[in-house]
Amino acid sequence: MNWQLVSLERQPAQPWRNGGGLTRELLAWPQPHDWRIRLSVADVQASGPFSRFDGIERWFAVLEGDGVVLHTEDATHRLTADSAPLRFDGALAVDCSLLGGPTRDFNLMARPGASRMQRVWGASELRGEAGALLALYTHGTGAELRSGKDRLALPPFHLAWRVAEEAVQAHVAAQDALWMEAFA
Repeated sequence: MNWQLVSLERQPAQPWRNGGGLTRELLAWPQPHDWRIRLSVADVQASGPFSRFDGIERWFAVLEGDGVVLHTEDATHRLTADSAPLRFDGALAVDCSLLGGPTRDFNLMARPGASRMQRVWGASELRGEAGALLALYTHGTGAELRSGKDRLALPPFHLAWRVAEEAVQAHVAAQDALWMEAFA
């Protein structure tokens, strides 16, 4: 298994058009300008609207800060660093209110119904299907990933990813990490 490592701190911060934050793109796959799966970390500095992504499903998880409230026409979601990731339609008009100041958040974007994201606290047995892009992101602390003969010590603020040639059973030990599976 060949896991690719991406350091958050080595990715350039791109300012948002509305001036409300910065995004560091960790992975745009298969091509940066024609992606079907995108993983990024955003620093949200001000309340305001999210960018719309028609035809895309978004997963959103708070990593740092007091959290956010996301408002759509039909629902309100209060999210903190202890909340499960939220999945929503990227075409929705979403307004974000900060609960107590800036936050740092993780985003997974893919075609509808083709991805999942979950938090990993402690030791977890995880799976990934053949053909899926698998990813593990660690934030404030590192993680250990074991799968078959592979052993990977993942430092804090890093993404490990690979495309699974066959189904994968993985053991992850982390204080707080995100496990993702997505299909192009």
